[in-house]
Amino acid sequence: MIRHSQFRCGLILALSIMTLVLVFVFDSAAVAQELDQSGAKAGQQYAAAREHAATGGSVASTSDAAVAAQPPSGYRVGAADELMISVWHEPELSQAVTVRRDGMITLPLLNDVKVAGLTTGEMQRLLTEKLNTLVNDPQVTVIVKAVHSQKVFVAGNVAKQGVYALDGRKTVLELLVEAGGPALFAKTGSIYILRNDNGKEIRIPFNYKKALSAKGPNPELLPGDMVVVP
Repeated sequence: MIRHSQFRCGLILALSIMTLVLVFVFDSAAVAQELDQSGAKAGQQYAAAREHAATGGSVASTSDAAVAAQPPSGYRVGAADELMISVWHEPELSQAVTVRRDGMITLPLLNDVKVAGLTTGEMQRLLTEKLNTLVNDPQVTVIVKAVHSQKVFVAGNVAKQGVYALDGRKTVLELLVEAGGPALFAKTGSIYILRNDNGKEIRIPFNYKKALSAKGPNPELLPGDMVVVP
């Protein structure tokens, strides 16, 4: 009887050990598979990053990518504007810049370059010309990230008269909303835009109620425009 009990205890112990060994083996295999998958994914990400960098891009997450602004019509580069300069296949020359108060930006190899007053197309051509002696067939792209130099004005019977940043495409209605809307006794049918057109000041009529109901024009503003609300 004693020997039989000892045999049963030994058998139970052996089965318990085998169970633990099998659990350990399966767990180890699962961990190894997970590590292989993680390693493969990391390798793919690294290869993609290297390929992106080789084609002139920067190794950065999409959350860090520059988001292009939609500049206003007739936009010309001005002080405090934020730009992204991209030179294809030249990542060391591609960088974000802010236009200084003197209208200059600073770039590697080129040092200070005056860009204030230029359109983005004119700026691209200027930088391409300057890089021609330093880079083989340079291809330059200028992206506007943020506009801080362009201003428009609101005067008259509105809640908040003053100067407003034209940091993208903006209509008269959008500007009036920013200004708190016309005052109670404003003559909303007689609003007008004062605009400098090649040195000549012109008036552009604007009917607030018609524009609000989509029955009248809602002009897009240009830098320097003044909206007058009688």
